[in-house]
Amino acid sequence: MAYQHLFFDLDHTLWDFETNSYETLHEVFHNNLLHESLTPDFKAFYERYSYHNKQLWDRYHHGLIKQQDLRWKRMWHTLLDYKNGSEPLARKMSDEYLAILPLKTVLFPYTIEIIEYLLRKQYVLHLITNGFEEVQWGKLRNSSIDQYFSEVITSEKAMALKPHREIFDYALQVSGAQRHESIMIGDNLDADIKGAMDAGLDTVFVNHIDEPYQIQPTYVVRHLKELEDIF
Repeated sequence: MAYQHLFFDLDHTLWDFETNSYETLHEVFHNNLLHESLTPDFKAFYERYSYHNKQLWDRYHHGLIKQQDLRWKRMWHTLLDYKNGSEPLARKMSDEYLAILPLKTVLFPYTIEIIEYLLRKQYVLHLITNGFEEVQWGKLRNSSIDQYFSEVITSEKAMALKPHREIFDYALQVSGAQRHESIMIGDNLDADIKGAMDAGLDTVFVNHIDEPYQIQPTYVVRHLKELEDIF
């Protein structure tokens, strides 16, 4: 298959969301003196936040909650675990988190190298992300990778979310790419891989964490450098 257009996911695929999110929430936690009023154990707090964040993102992916609810309720549910139901505090923390997060710049190892390798081979690179428009562009600019992508398709821009077919169809339309010459590269088995497969695209599952899987992507890699074996 002669691919020409490579569609990347951003979070957890190129941009190290876990590291950047951990650092961001640590700042928010201490800025709001939660180590004094809530718990001294930030690691446990982060684990609860991560649990709620994942649950709510899964619901958001499938259109079951709105973006604005996701933004603050992941904080609120975490506070509730510590018997604090303050909605104003949850909203304040959410605003701070989303302001700080795009300033973080940790990428997965070999991100810049693989992007430049692919561009030298004359592939056209794009992004498809469910992240918020303003936040995702902040991540790209501050990480100095925004200039590498011809099209950046966010769920807000497309008015559709991965894994729904509409966002992949929209990405093909705005990029001028044909389905048979395009491939989706991402870490999320549902949003990126199954979604793209259902939309008729080949896929690369970037399995950074050695996650078990039942579906069969076109390719599987465990490190971004392994993309050189495919392209």
